[in-house]
Amino acid sequence: MTKAKKQGSKLKILNFLIKNVGVVINSKEIQKASGWAAEWARRVRELRDEQGYQILSHKDRADLKPGQYIMLNAKRKPAFARDISKETRAVVLERNGFTCQSCGLAAGDPDPFHSDRTIRLTMGHIIDKSKGGSDTASNLKAICTNCNEGLQNASLPKPDTVQLLAQIRRGTIESQLVVLDWLKKKYGHLIE
Repeated sequence: MTKAKKQGSKLKILNFLIKNVGVVINSKEIQKASGWAAEWARRVRELRDEQGYQILSHKDRADLKPGQYIMLNAKRKPAFARDISKETRAVVLERNGFTCQSCGLAAGDPDPFHSDRTIRLTMGHIIDKSKGGSDTASNLKAICTNCNEGLQNASLPKPDTVQLLAQIRRGTIESQLVVLDWLKKKYGHLIE
């Protein structure tokens, strides 16, 4: 007797979406189809962004509400036709210091919501595509998956120079040395 191979949540979601091409579905339906996987939203983004499936949300179409998705067709877009190139991603990540522009966490920092993971960054639109925003570097920002999924409740405003220096001065010597080390690593090449 052979065991049937267990499907991963991404494949379950893909099969569900393919069966419902052209139908508006909600997040609960996708969660259920995934086997109630905790990271169903990440799997949807991977199917869309990394594998080229045309899965749209309210950020892509104004007629969709938050939590609604539609797969336009089961055909994948070829890699060269996907919206944000690796080069554009690299430019945006470098410009943003490999740091989430909402919460300030950096790629590789411990994930405050998932103790077994580190922070991963993705691309976020400054002006949503549904409102006419483009996929150019000038309209993109680095954002962590937590902020992108709405796990962070609010994004703090960026501090001005005086506020930032005040916070650093209030920190312990150990914390100040960590900041100094980070600045040396990030900007040391400019000092030489």
